[in-house]
Amino acid sequence: MSANTGTANYEYVTARVRHRRASLFDEDDYRKLLRMGPGEISRFMEESEYEEEINALGSRHSGVDLVEYALNRNLARHFDDLLRWCEGPLYEQVARYLRKFDAWNVKTVVRGLYAGTDRESIEDDLIRAGEFDEDFLATLVSAENIEGVVAALDGTIFEEGLEDAFEEYEESGLLVPLENAVDRAYYEGLLEGVSAGGSQSKRLYAEFLQAEIDFRNVRNALRLARSGADLDPAEYYIEGGKLFGPERLRSLVGNEEELVAALRDSSYGDELDEALADLESAGSLIGFERALDTALLEYSEHLSHVYSFSVAPVLAFVLAKEREVDNVRAIARGREAGLDQEEIENELVVL
Repeated sequence: MSANTGTANYEYVTARVRHRRASLFDEDDYRKLLRMGPGEISRFMEESEYEEEINALGSRHSGVDLVEYALNRNLARHFDDLLRWCEGPLYEQVARYLRKFDAWNVKTVVRGLYAGTDRESIEDDLIRAGEFDEDFLATLVSAENIEGVVAALDGTIFEEGLEDAFEEYEESGLLVPLENAVDRAYYEGLLEGVSAGGSQSKRLYAEFLQAEIDFRNVRNALRLARSGADLDPAEYYIEGGKLFGPERLRSLVGNEEELVAALRDSSYGDELDEALADLESAGSLIGFERALDTALLEYSEHLSHVYSFSVAPVLAFVLAKEREVDNVRAIARGREAGLDQEEIENELVVL
């Protein structure tokens, strides 16, 4: 990604994005996919806007592998197009936001090494839509251990904080410190120079990022609380949200009922209503995290409708496209693993 100067072209990009949104899978498509095996899924994708990727990869891959490669390549194509369309401040906002895939790839490699996963499987899970090029991703995947990954990240936005996080990882044996250091570096870089003041575009960008950070902090705090590990949630707090400060979050994590009540009374109460009901009724952290993803998607949709010619529809499209890829991947993997339809459906994030 390179810098781009000029005036932001919101109307042009939002028009292009809305056209792309129309091609995303809907509930009827997911119902069809849930009844298919991996081979049928790839054939279904060939009749959709994934045709280019399926045809390019079909001679070398099949089944779930074909679906996986096609999904990741399609995602990268869409976001490359998005950057190509954007100009001026809009380009900078989108380019910064898409660094989330660099963060994803770092965490994917670290998790793979931690679990002893083979290199090919780790590579399959990488999403080539950030700033890291193929050579650098190959360097990360080729690392012999997690320490090697940390060393390779010197000079990147993830360098700061990883050294201390690695020491905590060695002491605790948990990946939480490393993953949190990566998330912190991403969000701190994302928020650099961004404030709720200034132009409408900057305000919307800040509002969207604040919501994502708030949801991330709640998710991390609940994971720590339920892990049983002796880790302080305040130490893993990501600055930039507006919902809770680190001390307030620490006190709420110890009282889940109070945390739920605080979330219901917050500005996100409507979007989180279903997520909180799931947490209260089933006590399922996985279900709650999935509901948080749905809530963030709904919140981005709300902003994109209210501010139709702004950065909001662009970021909402990025989230929606991510969710489509996650959903199709979950269906293909679930069908290959022999899961029943209801089990797979519970993994999906659909508005």
